[in-house]
Amino acid sequence: MVLKSEIEAAYNKQQQVLLQKNSFIPRQYQLKIQAKSTHIEVVSGIRRCGKSTLLRQVMKAYKKNIAYFNFEDPRVYDFDVSDFDKLDDIMGTNKSAYFFDEIQNVKAWEIFVRQLHDRGKKVFITGSNASLLSKELGTRLTGRHLRHELFPFSYNEFLAYKKIKNSTSAFENYIEHGGFPEYLRDLNIEVLQLLLKDIVLRDIAVRYSIKNTKALMDLTLYLLSNIGTECTYNSLRKKFEIGSTNSVSDYLTWLEDAYLLYFLPRFSYKAKNIVVNARKVYAVDNGLINANTLSFSKDKGRLLENAVYLFLRQLPYRLFYFRENKECDFVAFEKEKCKLAIQVCEEVHSDNKDRELAGLMEAMSHFNLKEGYLVTKKQKDTITMDNKLIHLIPATDFFNQEIFKN
Repeated sequence: MVLKSEIEAAYNKQQQVLLQKNSFIPRQYQLKIQAKSTHIEVVSGIRRCGKSTLLRQVMKAYKKNIAYFNFEDPRVYDFDVSDFDKLDDIMGTNKSAYFFDEIQNVKAWEIFVRQLHDRGKKVFITGSNASLLSKELGTRLTGRHLRHELFPFSYNEFLAYKKIKNSTSAFENYIEHGGFPEYLRDLNIEVLQLLLKDIVLRDIAVRYSIKNTKALMDLTLYLLSNIGTECTYNSLRKKFEIGSTNSVSDYLTWLEDAYLLYFLPRFSYKAKNIVVNARKVYAVDNGLINANTLSFSKDKGRLLENAVYLFLRQLPYRLFYFRENKECDFVAFEKEKCKLAIQVCEEVHSDNKDRELAGLMEAMSHFNLKEGYLVTKKQKDTITMDNKLIHLIPATDFFNQEIFKN
């Protein structure tokens, strides 16, 4: 519980921050948030990816008749559900819209948000934990909300932020540094190192009462160092001497809930196989990988693959990797139909061409696709094999393909 005077002081200070003039890079995702919709808008994503900034951009549609509150303000650390009545009284009931940052930190927050929605108010909330948000959204707010998942800067947003034009050197810069705005400002590597520690040691270890924090951190760093490779619960359990596969499953779930890592399943027509087969690991940002590992200084191919995964992850597809005799990095499904087969290779040359094409061709044949994509760093070409067309395409061109602009 927090005194009303303390909540009011924090609220007033936060409103003063909103009045400050800032020049923000327009986020592409802003176009997907409809201010006129009556639904509760939920923006989730990893810490420091720009959720609060996105809210401030949306606020402009309401001019000044809004209320904003950040529940991570240390001045209201002990805020609980009983304090919402005080906050409601402080904010007033005549606002056009209400904006709440990291509201999942307060237990039973959905009760208050539901009350605002029932009063006909427009509500926007952010959160950095998928599981905590989903639990409450799936109870009292079912059918009343729209979910939006925000990532660090895309390549086009990166160009806008850095005020540079698309080029090979610009893309290499993006592949290395990623898209966290705060890090890109001065390239202080400690920003991304502290971010990782905060997520693992505070958001996960403390929240879920994990005693063996060393095993959790070692596991996280190992996965970050092995982007694009397969892993199983049992192999990780043995490698880090963790008590049970259930514990490993919990760790990976919590890392994914915090939007730090993603685990791509292997395609199968059988749901059971999808669950038990090895999954490939990817990370939310290349800069975060490079800041916390030593293994990617020369392996730009896996960083390119991670960037392609992040691009596809933000499209309305179900993603898998494919393997029968050979492997294809990504197959993308729309409803129950495979729409795309995609292979990623930094540079195609005589030593790897047959291998890369074989995996892609096998996936194309399996799903009866006439065209496929082989995403490279800068090569552009077309190859016809067995009446199928393969596009060798630079990643920057792939990211801007018309087929993705629905």
